[in-house]
Amino acid sequence: MPILNRVPLVLLLLVFAVAGPGVAQSADDDAGLRLYVLDGGELESSPASYDLLDSEVATTSLALSAFLIVHPRGVLLWEAGAVPDSERVMEGEGARQIVIRSDEAERPVILGPSLLGQLAEIGYGPDDIDYLALSHFHWDHSANANTFAHATWLVRPEERAAMFPDAPLHNSARPMTYAALRDSDTVLITDEEFDVFGDGLVILKAARGHSPGHQVIYLNLPETGGVVLSGDLYHYPEERTLNRFPARDFDVEQTRAARADLEAFLVRHNATLWIEHDLIAHRQLRKAPAFYR
Repeated sequence: MPILNRVPLVLLLLVFAVAGPGVAQSADDDAGLRLYVLDGGELESSPASYDLLDSEVATTSLALSAFLIVHPRGVLLWEAGAVPDSERVMEGEGARQIVIRSDEAERPVILGPSLLGQLAEIGYGPDDIDYLALSHFHWDHSANANTFAHATWLVRPEERAAMFPDAPLHNSARPMTYAALRDSDTVLITDEEFDVFGDGLVILKAARGHSPGHQVIYLNLPETGGVVLSGDLYHYPEERTLNRFPARDFDVEQTRAARADLEAFLVRHNATLWIEHDLIAHRQLRKAPAFYR
């Protein structure tokens, strides 16, 4: 069932949008689906956590990112970054910052531009976001979630339950960064494939295993073609090519099944997988204010 249209009229009257560096188009040409890639910087990581050797990967660092999806019936933010804008050690990019998770593990991040700054550059503020969807609740995907707690939150029941347990969390999350979602207008997704706008263009697909209610998102972009944003179903592309699995996933066997199911989905829809943490591939993507249509 599609979500009801909640788009402010002003969003439908935009006169210009950036299709690439220095290229503007009219609103009449810009009414379809658009995908903006938001740069979240880099995460210093260890391939060993994913059953890989340093020598088996092209680079040990991982990309951090978020994505703005603009549909004629609503604006959806996919992922919310790794470092809250309110905690940044500097306004610009390039600084190294340590993020401390709820289990007290320290994760070093090389900052990208601020999330809100990137949104502002393409003409969007927090209040313009109608829907928030996260692949899962871990710290590097949910950092700015509180900023968008006014939006309708699209989440699977088992993921929401994992985010708000009776006992305090001690894992790879930072609950204070998404605490406000507890009171958000929420759609609890029970369909394995949830058609967000009812037209087949944006589908949230269950991909459990990394977390209890992990999901990926499929975009049927008219010009670019079908794209699936992977969340943390994969981290390094070598996990996919070498068939390796993270030992610390919530349920490795669920991850194994989810990967097999997604590979069949990709073939069925003639879609391309974008591994969100793949640093080399991420560097090659056009970043906002450019977009994919």
